[in-house]
Amino acid sequence: MLQGKTVRIARPTDRLDQVVKFYTDGLGLQILDRFENHQGFDGVMVGIPGELYHFEFTQQQEHRVGRAPTQDNLIVFYLPEQQDWQRTIEQMKATGYEPVKSYNPYWDRDGVTFEDPDGYRVVLQNASWET
Repeated sequence: MLQGKTVRIARPTDRLDQVVKFYTDGLGLQILDRFENHQGFDGVMVGIPGELYHFEFTQQQEHRVGRAPTQDNLIVFYLPEQQDWQRTIEQMKATGYEPVKSYNPYWDRDGVTFEDPDGYRVVLQNASWET
């Protein structure tokens, strides 16, 4: 079963340093690990130590991957505490990232959307998520 297992969300990028800056300096995630020239790939894993998820961004030398295929490719962080939510938004802005209008207007109701350097979007949702 998958319950209680670690999830890695992995995707390639043409802008490794810029993407890592977005997720670390902007969102406050930490670099968990990195590698260079592993069979032609460089990569960085970012997340929060001890959490069951993290992101891996890789860049392959001399290979282009382009931007996100649509404006509705999202990562959603649910931040139910108003102060945490507002602090994260302010941190993103202070790092030089400005909110963008969501493709799906649902996310603008209780959230703020930012676009990473590859065009993938992160929604900071001021709500809790329940199944």
